[in-house]
Amino acid sequence: MKPKILTTLQSYTRAQFIADLQAGVTVAMVAIPLSLAIAIASGAEPAVGLFTAVVGGFLISLLGGSRVQIGGPTGAFIVVVYGVIAAHGYDGLVIATFLAGLILLAAGFLRAGNLIAFIPEPVIDGFTIGIAVIIATSQIKDLFGLTLAEVPADFLDKLPALWQSRDTFSPWSLGIGLATMALIIALRRLFPRFPGLIVAVAATSATVVLFNLPVDTIGERFGALPNHLPRPQLPALTLERISELLPAALVIAFLAGVESLLSAMVADRMVNGRHRPNAEVLAQGAANIGSALFGGLPATGAIARTATNVRAGGRTPIAGLIHALTILLVMSVAAPLAGHLAMPALAGLLILTAWNMSEPHKWRGYLTLRTADKALLGITLVLTVITDLTVAIGVGIGLGLAVRLRRRDVPEAEWTPPER
Repeated sequence: MKPKILTTLQSYTRAQFIADLQAGVTVAMVAIPLSLAIAIASGAEPAVGLFTAVVGGFLISLLGGSRVQIGGPTGAFIVVVYGVIAAHGYDGLVIATFLAGLILLAAGFLRAGNLIAFIPEPVIDGFTIGIAVIIATSQIKDLFGLTLAEVPADFLDKLPALWQSRDTFSPWSLGIGLATMALIIALRRLFPRFPGLIVAVAATSATVVLFNLPVDTIGERFGALPNHLPRPQLPALTLERISELLPAALVIAFLAGVESLLSAMVADRMVNGRHRPNAEVLAQGAANIGSALFGGLPATGAIARTATNVRAGGRTPIAGLIHALTILLVMSVAAPLAGHLAMPALAGLLILTAWNMSEPHKWRGYLTLRTADKALLGITLVLTVITDLTVAIGVGIGLGLAVRLRRRDVPEAEWTPPER
């Protein structure tokens, strides 16, 4: 359970520091717009996404078991976070995140990190695609500039509500959103190592400001962003609130553990390394406790940002620490500029994130799966979309383990790095 940073520092060089510095700054430029967009889509204030990226990202790199893992808020949490805030308020989310951190610490000390190997891949694929569907539909309002007092949390209620508000459609919003998506795709193909996300979002948002377009921005909706971290404080824990929020905490802990360990497995294949799963789980626990103390969102390893780190030259946890400190520096000197970011631009960014999260290159392969695996994927997907993650995860894992016990010849899953 020894943190990977202690191993890598034994042979650390000046050349590696320069490579880690470049990679950390590059990943920070990718993480800033994503963190803001994820927080907004989760029903929270945009600043808490940055708090999570700074505190959670720093602790995951400092204490984690992977050489190159980058932590922070991720799209996988949008659904559960939105639901917890809607049902229990933001203070309820902070308590649930804090409890999830304690659960992950216990899981790490009990060496539960290796249990990821027993979760069938169709279950992971099913609820990942389901989450992607929910994220994409949650961004329709801002992408089309619809005027809607409150978007229903339930998927089956959300679509009719969006359709009923179609008369408020804004072509300017749609144009900014589509232009942002096109720029992100173009920059990713032309300059794959370049942090195109922040360039694309900044360029289209600057267009809104310069031409005074009737498009909603972060500042107009949420006010000015803070330029510093808040003072840490313990959440108000009572037995009643703990029992009320324990189910949500278990889901957050499960998602954080699975997402981070999958990301670490992907990173291992990219750098020909080997992560320490129990150290990684312990780091997730510390990161979620730390994020909760600063009023942040749940934190976990982010597959796309980890892959970006590797491609940019990061090879040790120092790159992750630099990524977190860079976000803190940008927040302290450029917070007013972030208020000008256009909401449709962030919506377009998240829709692309959802698309990549669903891994469309694997869809055709799903048709060749065994019948039981296809059914498992479909059931998990549908339950994720129309019920909630608690039900989807419980049913999916239960059925998946039953199938696995019945069929002993299941090969080890070959995880690939999606462009999330």
